[in-house]
Amino acid sequence: MPDPAPKPVDETPETAVLYNAECAVCRFEIIHYERYSENNSLPIEFEDLNQTDLNPWGLTQDQAARRLYLRKNGEMLSGIPAFLVLWQDMPRYRWLARVVGLPGIRQVACLVYDRLLAPILYHRQRHRYAGAEKSGNGPVQQ
Repeated sequence: MPDPAPKPVDETPETAVLYNAECAVCRFEIIHYERYSENNSLPIEFEDLNQTDLNPWGLTQDQAARRLYLRKNGEMLSGIPAFLVLWQDMPRYRWLARVVGLPGIRQVACLVYDRLLAPILYHRQRHRYAGAEKSGNGPVQQ
């Protein structure tokens, strides 16, 4: 009996990360992860929300700019749960996923990210963008 036909290779990466490359802090962190992933041939795709079609993500530009999003196996996560999956997918950072994922630590991390870090970064970027528009320079490219 002949072997069954080979299955087509799925070109979609196992993990996709959506981030705001116009945010200096976001860009710095994600570029680090992207380089690590490339150097280790990890199936993680990084998408700048300013350069990609957001329809597959089901997000508006404003929603996407408010926090980190991640898709894996058809599920979309954001914030600390997204970081936990991203870190788990990168061998060097699995320890961080385990620590931040511990009961108590996870709740505090989510609270700090949701109530402090993500809003500060979002408002800071919106302020920079608004200032650039007023000066006639358009979006701030860093």
